Amino acid sequence: MTVDYYNILKVSRTTGEEELRRAYKKLAVRWHPDKHSSVNKVIAEAKFKQICEAYDALSDPNKRQIYDLYGEDGLRYNVSSPSAATAAARCGGGGRGGSFRERDIFDEFLGEGFGSDKSPSPKSDNGYCYNNKSKVNGGNYYRSSSIPVKRSSPLGSKAAPIENNLGCTLEELYKGSKRKMAISRVVPDDSGKPSTVEEVLAIDIKPGWKKGTKITFPDKGNHESGLLPGDLIFVIEEKPHLTFQRDGNDLVVSEKISLVEALTGKTVNLTTLDGRNLNIEVSDIVKPGHEVVIPGEGMPISKDPRQKGNLKIKFDVKFPSRLSSDQKADIKRVLSRRS
Repeated sequence: MTVDYYNILKVSRTTGEEELRRAYKKLAVRWHPDKHSSVNKVIAEAKFKQICEAYDALSDPNKRQIYDLYGEDGLRYNVSSPSAATAAARCGGGGRGGSFRERDIFDEFLGEGFGSDKSPSPKSDNGYCYNNKSKVNGGNYYRSSSIPVKRSSPLGSKAAPIENNLGCTLEELYKGSKRKMAISRVVPDDSGKPSTVEEVLAIDIKPGWKKGTKITFPDKGNHESGLLPGDLIFVIEEKPHLTFQRDGNDLVVSEKISLVEALTGKTVNLTTLDGRNLNIEVSDIVKPGHEVVIPGEGMPISKDPRQKGNLKIKFDVKFPSRLSSDQKADIKRVLSRRS
């Protein structure tokens, strides 16, 4: 079934060049992927790609004539299109999907001078053309004020990976956990049009994993026309804990004690991340910066979960705000005897 480019750009078959340009600009800005949240970004990317393809076909007089006569298949198989090769070369591609002319139109919209003799050559990554050299997202894209343009890619190129944060509690990262994640991704249907499919993925969180650990599902990202399916990546994020803070493989606890407890001793009661009760006797005098280290009660070490880091207890001594004369006298008497 032929895609209706006129309907995509919301114009009629008699629309002139200026009106077509305005319609394209309005829709391209509206559906730019950077303007949408991660939840809706895949939908915006698919919509944006359709808008670019429609404008590419209708803004070129030769292509528009071919499209009006033969439909999308006429462009796909390059029927009688002497200008197609020239247009495709502008972005390094060829044939349908690689002949976008957005570089020219973005020059006029944004004043970037893109494509002029004085401007730098466009950089590309994962099939997009940009006019800015600053990499973002681990080098998967180049970001600029202009709108990215999809181009045809060499055989075997993959679509850009999609990353999502996966929030985990310290308990999950201590004991390990199994998650089921419902995902939505864009794949082409039998006619080549982008469609959204849903799937449930199982994630096995291993004991000892740290913030930043990546779980990759090959080919579970978006499947764009002309590209192999991209990867889907989940990145571990650690949720804050009420009792413990993580420091590498160690766990740190801040314990508030009174001055009397600092001088006379205290039993610290803790519940571990796997539910055990620890009773830790502190008999030494607690001085500023004092720390008690309990070996083997920290986080599991991911390479060998049988090994664990340490538990560190740091003390915050609460001094009294005031003392009566009798209290001061008692303290002096007691301390002077010990000295």
